[in-house]
Amino acid sequence: MTTVRLFAELKLRLLAGNLRGDLERKLGFVFTLVVAVLAAGVGFFLMGLIRLAPPDVAADLVIVVFTLFLVAWMTLPLMAFGLDDTLDPARLALFPLPTSRLAVGMFTASATGVWPTASLIVTAGALVALASGVGGFLIGTLAVLLQFALCLVASRLVTTSLSGALRSRRGRDVLAVAAIGAVLLFQLPNLLIGRDLSDPVALLHGAAQVLRWTPSGLAAHAIADGGWAGLAELAAVALVVVAAAWLWIKSLNRALVTTDASNPAASVRRDSGLVDRLLPDGPLAAVVTKELKYMRREPRYRVVWFSAVVLTAVLAISFGGGGGGGGPSGPAVPIALTAFGGLLVTMQLCNAFGIDGRSLWMNAVAIGSERGLSVDLAGRHLAGAVVGIPILVAVAVITGVLTGGTGGIVWAVLAGLGVLGIGFGVGSVTSVVIPYTVPERLNAFTGAAPGQGGLAFASSMGATAGIVLLTLPLLVPMLFGLLWVCALAPFYGLAAEVLGRRLAARIGFARMPEMLAAVSKPA
Repeated sequence: MTTVRLFAELKLRLLAGNLRGDLERKLGFVFTLVVAVLAAGVGFFLMGLIRLAPPDVAADLVIVVFTLFLVAWMTLPLMAFGLDDTLDPARLALFPLPTSRLAVGMFTASATGVWPTASLIVTAGALVALASGVGGFLIGTLAVLLQFALCLVASRLVTTSLSGALRSRRGRDVLAVAAIGAVLLFQLPNLLIGRDLSDPVALLHGAAQVLRWTPSGLAAHAIADGGWAGLAELAAVALVVVAAAWLWIKSLNRALVTTDASNPAASVRRDSGLVDRLLPDGPLAAVVTKELKYMRREPRYRVVWFSAVVLTAVLAISFGGGGGGGGPSGPAVPIALTAFGGLLVTMQLCNAFGIDGRSLWMNAVAIGSERGLSVDLAGRHLAGAVVGIPILVAVAVITGVLTGGTGGIVWAVLAGLGVLGIGFGVGSVTSVVIPYTVPERLNAFTGAAPGQGGLAFASSMGATAGIVLLTLPLLVPMLFGLLWVCALAPFYGLAAEVLGRRLAARIGFARMPEMLAAVSKPA
């Protein structure tokens, strides 16, 4: 009990530390607390509404919900690895505790907090949905607690087993790809069945039949069955929890004595790249070379770029009918999707200096005039165009072929180039007006430094609104069938990029110290 109390107090002190920060950090903590409370209340209410469904449908729904909760507990903590110190066993390696007591403490830390409490409350809604009678309520309570324990232990088993890999750059890259691949799974049914959801009850029943014999499925079905059958199912779930806990302790013991090899010595390679051969030596070539290397090697860059590519590809295949022929057709579809792809690509440069962090001071020293900052932004835009233009061409071709609108492929490419230029111009302004830190953490999914979440949101929303507004002169004529306007889009986008970049250079050069302070916040 001493270990439980110690780790619970440590976790609560970490949470309370958010109330001793600046105003932005306090507001962020209060916002998270309010959202968690609302999620718990709404989730419990929705789970209770399941009781109004027929008994077999209600049981199937709870089985699916319990399984989704388990999957979420196993995957979402991986997204927070590097943000939550209690997830990394290496942070606790020096505690003078045996592995078994350390495991009890880490289990307690996992169960302490607003979101674990909200998860438990939503899970308890299954009692209202399925339990009947005093015996059923008691069995249901035990089932909910076992389900919660299973989620915690499985979560710890996964994060502890992968902790060594997640501290390496290659491991973080694999995590990024896996996370985005998981998002694709939500589109898989749509792509495979061609939007044929005429019988959702049958689809739910089929999924529940498969998930029925998983540990979460057994816990959910035990609430519906009750009696000795329910107790037998809970005994099986308890055995799974014990086995997972044993594996976790073994994995934790190995993680605590394994040398951290996440920071091997780097090799220096000097070669002449394509940019060196195409561009003359100077600040522009240096910025382009640096940005292309960042895009290739920096996990934070690769996450956002890969996300943009995958999201655009999913939309392209979905609107193309996923092979089922049920999607919209015509030249307007590739034009719209390619323009949307251009928006996603340019969103990567709406905080152009955020990833530079404290190293931006070297740029500040080298930039001696507004023209120097304009050249720096031009190099970033050129590097973004080198990667973005092939993506837009591929999106235009794929969507044109899938939708039968091959006549709109050329117009789509031209429209995408226009949006690309508009986005670069708007992103230049937001980069100097609302800069924020993209901290270098173990987790490549981190968005901003503590207390700067509001700035990140304002930057993204402001850039999106600006791009959409400046795209209206192109969009409105196309709504009336005047596709030839797309031929003017590249020139319009180029003008927007030049004007936005020059405006950003004038604003940014005057407030370079403020920009450097904004992008140098501690993680």
